[in-house]
Parts: sequence; structure tokens; C-alpha cells
Amino acid sequence: MKRREFLKDASLTMGAAFFAPTILKSGVFDAAPPVAHVAFVKTTDRAAGVKRAINLLGLQKFRGKDLFIKPNFNSSDPTPGSTHEETLVAILRQLKAMGAGPLTVGDRSGMGDTREVMGKKSAFQIGKELDARVVVFDELSSDDWELMKFQDSHWQQGFALPRPVRKAGGIVQTCCLKTHRFGGHFTLSLKNSVGFAAKLVPGNPYNFMRELHSSPDQRRMIAEINAAYKPDLIVLDGVQAFTKGGPEQGHMVESNVILAGTDRVAIDAVGVALLRHFGTTPEVSQGAIFDQEQIARAVQLKIGVTSPKQIELVTDDRESAEYAKQIRAILDGGKPRAAA
Repeated sequence: MKRREFLKDASLTMGAAFFAPTILKSGVFDAAPPVAHVAFVKTTDRAAGVKRAINLLGLQKFRGKDLFIKPNFNSSDPTPGSTHEETLVAILRQLKAMGAGPLTVGDRSGMGDTREVMGKKSAFQIGKELDARVVVFDELSSDDWELMKFQDSHWQQGFALPRPVRKAGGIVQTCCLKTHRFGGHFTLSLKNSVGFAAKLVPGNPYNFMRELHSSPDQRRMIAEINAAYKPDLIVLDGVQAFTKGGPEQGHMVESNVILAGTDRVAIDAVGVALLRHFGTTPEVSQGAIFDQEQIARAVQLKIGVTSPKQIELVTDDRESAEYAKQIRAILDGGKPRAAA
């Protein structure tokens, strides 16, 4: 579709809140690196695990940068229903120790009022104590949203992302380890990006999330949100996991792991392998991991690695290495346990 046609289409749907869409090309990122390192730390200590995992990556790119941190505050339910307060605190402290500049934490809740959810999760208190700004996406003005559209997208009207996120010097997100019973199948780093996208933009009656959750292409649409930004760091808190149910409650196991990396496809592939290790739903158990629709669409869009061979699990002790070896076998196509 030509740019003029995009603008005409947007003017019909955005009404008083019309703004020119940003046109993305499919495959917006450079080719995936030959290897994506995923730090793999076996632990029950979130604070220590987060620090170890981030240090294993050897990142040197945060000094002086203003960073936007995206937790999983879809609801205020206990972890793994949402980001654990200890995990968020540990990430903020580690970023400060690495010389990061101003920090901002923000999210949009899908199951509850966002400000109320963030209050229950102590986000405002944490922000005050650690000198981090806290943003409630639902309270942004129409000018704070940017409409994203690209060819071959499954989004009928595109999707809108916050300008403060798009303009940040770097993006860090932290997700949980769990399944998703409402059509996502699993909610890891790719799915966590849905919280960046608007449900409603002020002045525009279109409900973007209604479209997402009613679409048979939901999992592809989830991946497509990720084409609009590139994170500098992802931390997955898998100390506990939901192996069925989710996102806010489900069958919980003690999975005792913290993952960290910079490649969302790699993080999600390892996450799916972990869910399979503990026995999960038929949807998450079936087929090759890279054939899962969220991951397969992300690969098409060149968002991350294209195969398990490009993923390297990095550990720092014997217990983590032994655990990682079991997950590596599943990642490479080993037989998972039966569905839970």
C-alpha cells in the first residue's frame, strides 16, 4: 500500500486523534547475529540471580543512557502473574551500577486499572526510592502515541506505541515464565510487548486490544508489535512459572531460573523449552519450538535468531550448567514431557 493510501486510511479511523502513521518495513532489523547469548542462572534468589545473569552478558552500553524499563504489570497478581517487586528493584539497581542515566518505568495493564495495578505492585514507591520516573500509559495524551503500520501486518489499523518509549536511549524489559490461556499460548518477552501497545488512544474510538484478542492471527500480531522497537536487555524471571493457565493465575511450579539476553526470539525459545521441561499445555508442547506462531512470525520479521543453533546458554556454576544442559536438549528438539 502506498504512503498516500496509508494516510487516507488512517484519517478515516483516527478521527480527532489523527496522526500520520510511521511506516515500517517488514524485516526492519539487520540480520540476526550468528549467536545470541542467553544467561542461564539456576537460583531461588531473585536479586542475586538478576545481577549474575546481567553480568554474564558483559554489556557495556548503558553508561549515560536514559533507559525505559517495561515490567509485566498486566495485573497485580502474585508472581508469576506479574513482575516481582524484588526483580524490578534488582534490575533498576543493576542498571544504575552500570552507569545508566535517567530511568523510567512504564506499562499498560490488561486486567485492571493500570494506576491501581502499579500501585499494588509498589511501582510508585520503588520509583521514588530509586529515582526512577513512573509512567502510566493509560494516562498519556493522544500526542504521546505513535501509530505504527507496515506491509503484510495482520493489524487492520496498525497499532500505537508510546513516544516516550520510542524516543528512549535504550529499552529494558522484564517478563515472567508462563502460559497464556486466552490465545497467546505463552507469555514471555514477545508477549510482554503487548503492554507497550495502546488499547485506546484519546480521541479515537478504535479498540486495538479488542481486535488483537478476537483475531485468529493473535499470535502473529503479538510478534508484529516487536517489529517497532529493539530492546537492549531482557530479563526473564523464572523462579516460579505457570505451566498451564495464565496469565494471572495457573498451575505453578518452582522452575528456579533467571534468564537474561538481548534477543527476544532466543529468550522465548529457551522459555518454551523450560515450560516443556516441566510439562505444559498441548499448544505449547506440540511441534518444533521455532514453529510456534509467535516465534515463527518474529523470525519472518528478522526480530531475532532463526534457529536453536544460534542460541548459546551461558552459565557461571555447575548447578546452572547441569540445568541448562537439560533445557538445551529440549531446545534442540528433544522430547518434552506430556502435557500437564
